Amino acid sequence: MTDSPLGVAVAQFAPSADETANLEAISELVARARGRGARVVLFPEYSSYFVDPFDASLAEHAQDLDGAFVTALTALARDHDVVIVAGLVERSDTDGLVRNTVVAVDAGGLIARYRKLHLYDAFGQRESDWVEPGALEEPETFEAGGIRFALMTCYDLRFPEVSRVLADTGAHVLLVAAEWVRGPLKEDHWRTLLQARAIENTLYVAGADHPPPLGVGHSIVIDPQGVPVVTIGTGTDVAVAHIDAATVDRVRRVNPALALRRYTVAPRE
Repeated sequence: MTDSPLGVAVAQFAPSADETANLEAISELVARARGRGARVVLFPEYSSYFVDPFDASLAEHAQDLDGAFVTALTALARDHDVVIVAGLVERSDTDGLVRNTVVAVDAGGLIARYRKLHLYDAFGQRESDWVEPGALEEPETFEAGGIRFALMTCYDLRFPEVSRVLADTGAHVLLVAAEWVRGPLKEDHWRTLLQARAIENTLYVAGADHPPPLGVGHSIVIDPQGVPVVTIGTGTDVAVAHIDAATVDRVRRVNPALALRRYTVAPRE
């Protein structure tokens, strides 16, 4: 267990089709987050490359897990002594499709990755036309400062089974990289679902989103009782929460919901 609170930052920016500009924005926000005491910095979904609406350029700009984007994140992590978590458009083995992947990188390189399980075929969108779903496999986690982190992507937030499986890894913090598309009540859905996942699993949840006009913004860190700790409005910025595993342990002593449950989660065939 960590002896002192660990700084966890949510970084909010609008990725574009300019990969160089995306990395420049990430670099500036990592430096800002580290200056505010962060040791883990969470960026949104599709941080490496984003275009709206999706088109064939998505596959053209997809990268491998050891490609230029992860290499650049590794250098930034080394320079600033942080762990960086960000959305990557990953190359797929299926022609015309990509993988929607979140990578966690420290000074030594890739330490965990998560491929989006549930694709955003909702609210008039068809992510599955361009992206293949991740395989159902054992989730990868990482540790920093004695705290265990698990990863999730955007639309998976609407499926409570995903966060329950991640909680079962022993995670203290769930990091959600998102491009939460704006629309009627979508800001409410974003905040409500993040808080619900924190409350029902008695852990911290951090969510990093794109700002308007495409995303809802409001990147946030929520504590294990569902209380917002820090949040960003609709601009480009970072917000840092100082968290500790002892808070998770204390909440779970008072509310042992995970220990009391009578169901486990099993994948559908």
